Amino acid sequence: MEQLFTWLGVISALTFIFSLLMLPWFVGRIPADYFTRPRDPHRWHLLLQPRFILRNLLGLPIVIAGIAMLVLPGQGILTIMVGLGVMYFPGKFELERWVVTRRGVLKALNWIRKKERHPPIESPT
Repeated sequence: MEQLFTWLGVISALTFIFSLLMLPWFVGRIPADYFTRPRDPHRWHLLLQPRFILRNLLGLPIVIAGIAMLVLPGQGILTIMVGLGVMYFPGKFELERWVVTRRGVLKALNWIRKKERHPPIESPT
């Protein structure tokens, strides 16, 4: 049992370091007009394309691992957000927009983008 907790601690530390290293890359890949450009409301037929099926099959275990990390050692919320970012599902854009409009989130994202020399994300409000 002691070995299990040791491995969980090691995995937790590696996940944390990996997330810190990859966060600027992920944030830099968001287009500056992502929240302000017009959306096609009839995009749900894309869910059946192999690319999106594969993305959902890759993202689901990440989300499940993140949920497990809420009670186990690890970066649960960050892991859930990465998993949801990989996936494609109805309501995803609204969820992302809601998160970005929370106090300080857009400011933090644009701070990261500025350090990486990317243009700021346009405000969705």
